[in-house]
Amino acid sequence: MSSYENHQALDGLTLGKSTDYRDNYDTSLLQGVPRSLNRDPLGLTADNLPFHGADIWTLYELSWLNSRGLPQVAVGHVELDYTSVNLIESKSFKLYLNSFNQTRFDTWETVRQTLERDLRACAQGNVSVRLHRLDELEGQPVAHFHGTCIDDQDISIDNYQFTTDYLQHAVSGEKQVEETLVSHLLKSNCLITHQPDWGSIQIQYRGRKIDREKLLRYLVSFRHHNEFHEQCVERIFNDILRFCQPETLSVYARYTRRGGLDINPWRSNANFVPATGRLARQ
Repeated sequence: MSSYENHQALDGLTLGKSTDYRDNYDTSLLQGVPRSLNRDPLGLTADNLPFHGADIWTLYELSWLNSRGLPQVAVGHVELDYTSVNLIESKSFKLYLNSFNQTRFDTWETVRQTLERDLRACAQGNVSVRLHRLDELEGQPVAHFHGTCIDDQDISIDNYQFTTDYLQHAVSGEKQVEETLVSHLLKSNCLITHQPDWGSIQIQYRGRKIDREKLLRYLVSFRHHNEFHEQCVERIFNDILRFCQPETLSVYARYTRRGGLDINPWRSNANFVPATGRLARQ
């Protein structure tokens, strides 16, 4: 259980509550969650963040009416800057997008600008939005995380409670290495509903070599952990930086979609450019 799971800032969220679906545009449906909820316990403030990054969202169920009432569909790509005051709560995002369904917009650009404006207001930070026609995306191959997968290890695991103990003394040798490690075994749970969140994670670093067994055990320990996607990625980045002390570090997770949305947060203190193609489970 997260230390802030019952924080009053979460009381007003529609997440985990029965809600009515609206199909006419309503920006009031969007709800933000302060990033400070998980950053404060980690000792992170807006002035001392050890990373840069973004939350990348893919919107698969986006539809509206054109000026003549003909339905339009698109796939949306949203990037929410890590410096925003709030992250966007996903159920509220889904409800907000549903409110476009029977609303008329003159142009695609009007839709894009509306999304960008409303998301910026909710997040209190920088947001960029792109809309893709379906024929732009047809035929695109399923992507994969570049790096060495650490999942196929011949080990026994019986602890699924979150702990940073595995990262203590997880580096060895004095030689600097540069490698990219990948796991598809990341599973955490929604902070509010405790529904499972499934993801793949890519960890790129330069520093003393990290023990792959200990790293995998640490990642598996998220299995009963309750936090939002973005919060898990920041926790993983902060823990690896704290215990393993790499010179450079990038952490990027791509989660499976729920409610027509997938969330793909990344954090880095290096020159990192995230690949944005969807993975096999997305």
